[in-house]
Amino acid sequence: MTRSFDGLTYCVHTFGCQMNKHDSERIAGMLDGLGGSMVETIEEADIVIFVTCCVREAADVRLYGQVSSIKNTPLREGSPLKKRILAVGGCIGQRDGEKLTEQMKHLDVVFGTHNIGALPALLAATIEDGNHHIEVLDSATDFPTNLPITREHSWAAWVPITIGCNNFCSYCIVPYVRGREKSRPIEDIVAEVQAYVNAGVKEVTLLGQNVNSYGRDLYGEPRFAQVLDAIDATGVERIRFATSHPKDLTDEVIEKFGTLKSLMPYLHLPVQSGSNRILDAMNRRYTREHYLELIEKVRKVCPDIALSTDVIVGFPGETEEDFQDTKSLIEQVGYNQVFTFIYSKREGTPAAKIDDPTPREVIQRRFDSLVDVVQNNAYTLNQPEVGKTLPVLVEGVSKRDGFILAGKSPKNQTVHAPIPEGISPESLEGTMVNVHITGAKTWYLSGEIVSEL
Repeated sequence: MTRSFDGLTYCVHTFGCQMNKHDSERIAGMLDGLGGSMVETIEEADIVIFVTCCVREAADVRLYGQVSSIKNTPLREGSPLKKRILAVGGCIGQRDGEKLTEQMKHLDVVFGTHNIGALPALLAATIEDGNHHIEVLDSATDFPTNLPITREHSWAAWVPITIGCNNFCSYCIVPYVRGREKSRPIEDIVAEVQAYVNAGVKEVTLLGQNVNSYGRDLYGEPRFAQVLDAIDATGVERIRFATSHPKDLTDEVIEKFGTLKSLMPYLHLPVQSGSNRILDAMNRRYTREHYLELIEKVRKVCPDIALSTDVIVGFPGETEEDFQDTKSLIEQVGYNQVFTFIYSKREGTPAAKIDDPTPREVIQRRFDSLVDVVQNNAYTLNQPEVGKTLPVLVEGVSKRDGFILAGKSPKNQTVHAPIPEGISPESLEGTMVNVHITGAKTWYLSGEIVSEL
């Protein structure tokens, strides 16, 4: 039996994707259930847990920097522990395992992506004997959804429908640290969402490395469209999903954007490159032409849909012509948002073996020019929203101004509006309000609340 964590404080630092955020909520649920108390800062915490990402090198650097800095942070006054306990999990934990404690001597616990449920026992063991405790499994036996959860927001929930990935894009480390693709039964997903709806959740985000291939391992064919239908039937107000691989996006799924009121008019569809030569080298298994056909189909079903994507600049061997193909695709599609990244070499992936003589300054110049296109597109596409009244799910107050509410439109745009006089911001968190849009910037809309829904 795992020891009680009564009297102990903890904080969780999460890097990377939504799946990591979900895992962090499960960690919080376990520790809260054992008597632990979540705090915001390392200074307040007896236990510090890092849930990590290793998709890009910057995440490794950030982790090592933060763990190193904790060495000189004194334990809080009144702590029942002799020393602060440090734990690293997630993708870096899965990838590096015991090597992490060799490189960071003051690190106490390492766990992987497949065994977050073991964390309380690992923490308890190191508290008792003061030794390193490491457990990294090769594969998962259960979904993390079987664990307790403490959600960040009462009105929104992450719902994993698959874990792992079978795609093996040549630049990507995810299949090696998340394992092979595994789907949850539809009835389990629906039961979880129904429980959330009954508890007042307004928005669910379905998660998977590739949600479009959901069910292939269970049913012999993808059944993501059926999942969307079943979730819509629970009465949830908003459905979103991430991430969607273009090679598996079917007409059946696309049609749901025109038939399901709860499915928000927003699609994140990573393209990575607009060059067929580079797409082939990336092992993406679709062409520029096929991708553009998908965009055309989506817009035919839902003309006002907001689109976002991921793009890698500087993949090994990328020429100026390849880059211009990417730039022209971004201009042609007209994305509301593009997440742009400079290629990050990940040891163990096929792309890491490709030599690339392209000077760093050339890659940076290309990246900067693409960012300019992205920002111009985003600003232009936000302008038609001025004059509309949009339903907005209020998330809280703006980070920059405590008198301004912040929320999300159906198209996932950030919307700001002044807090009405005499109303506390806490009373509006998690509610739907109508906002009349009066201004549009590159990354947000602004307006006035005209009514609650």
